[in-house]
Amino acid sequence: MGLASGDKDFRPVYSIYVAVGQKSSNVVRTISALEAAGALEYTVIVAATAADNPANQYLAPYSGAAIGEWFMENGMDALIVYDDLSKHAVAYRQISLILKRPSGREAFPGDVFYLHSRLLERAARLDGKGSLTALPIIETLAGDLAAYIPTNVISITDGQIFLETDLFNQGIRPAVSVGLSVSRVGSSAQIKATKQVAGKLKGELAQFRELAAFAQFGSDLDAKTKAQLDRGSRIVELFKQPQGNPLPIELQAAVLWAMQNNYFEAIEVRKVVSAATQLKDFFLTRKEPLLTKIRVKAALNAELEAELKTACDEWKTTLKA
Repeated sequence: MGLASGDKDFRPVYSIYVAVGQKSSNVVRTISALEAAGALEYTVIVAATAADNPANQYLAPYSGAAIGEWFMENGMDALIVYDDLSKHAVAYRQISLILKRPSGREAFPGDVFYLHSRLLERAARLDGKGSLTALPIIETLAGDLAAYIPTNVISITDGQIFLETDLFNQGIRPAVSVGLSVSRVGSSAQIKATKQVAGKLKGELAQFRELAAFAQFGSDLDAKTKAQLDRGSRIVELFKQPQGNPLPIELQAAVLWAMQNNYFEAIEVRKVVSAATQLKDFFLTRKEPLLTKIRVKAALNAELEAELKTACDEWKTTLKA
């Protein structure tokens, strides 16, 4: 957005979107979304759609990786999205079967692991300037994370975000499964402010999922369990987020601090999303200097927490039902 608006200090992450085996209509929709956001100016599209032959689908990710490496080797930061490597593996399987190569598990050739490892290991950060980040997408069948291709890719990457169909159908979007999503980089990639407010909430959310599943089989729950379920429901509502609406890290920290310090406890569960929206608007319109301090210091000290408390107390007086 900064490039489109003429911001000279804006340093874009040059992006490559590789569509493998996708419908042409889906690719067009993605291009339209990028164009509407002003991102096409620094985005390359590599498309081998479902209508293309398996050879083109097999080669498309490597073509995208070569483009990404050019950006990286010329001192720029690049992101490459492979959408998706499940269809890439299927295309490779088709080629291998036509060539009468020996097949193994799920009829994939024996070197299918090497197919994706050599692709994803091209993502790197050079000493000095230049980096390439790979974001592979895998489609699971019936949510089976233990299938051959998903387990292969999971073993190569630095973590995974698992999106559950059941959560999506329940209206929990983004439908991220806390239990099955893992980061091997962990808190090393987070600023201290995020660590301070998010660590406890993640544990509470994971515990809530277990308790919610257990609560389906019985109605006699003790007061402590009911309180945990009630708080967990509020955390789930807080994490709901509209598509294409990213939040700056300092605003995330402020909202999560409010949840951690029980500012949503007196609000009905069904009204938490509305209240959270009002809190975000309140911080953005009235407390921008506070957000700037959080962004600059990247940690919450006693002074900032006191300012957050004052701001949240003020917000509660303006909260609309």
